[in-house]
Amino acid sequence: MAVAGIIRAAEAAGGFGAVLHKGEREAGTILVVMAERGANLRLFELLPDPERGRVWTCTRQQDPENPADFSEYLDRRCSRDPDLWIVELDIADGERFILRQGFLG
Repeated sequence: MAVAGIIRAAEAAGGFGAVLHKGEREAGTILVVMAERGANLRLFELLPDPERGRVWTCTRQQDPENPADFSEYLDRRCSRDPDLWIVELDIADGERFILRQGFLG
């Protein structure tokens, strides 16, 4: 399963990974929340790109002035899509980590 692979790879690279929301095992969309030492939260989703197929794209960042908004957004996404998986990775250089690993969800 892609989620388990993402978490294992993050932990093997010295980071931490956890499932925040379990979705449909076979068909659920995967969102990745990236953190660095518990801060600077960013949300990545696989989105279509005409030149490269599906690519991980940062679609949201935590607002330091309103940190609760980020969690509320994730809650809304889960309520609209119960098949959704949300994985949190706390790892240095998180963006390059998922791009380098080639995870395609």
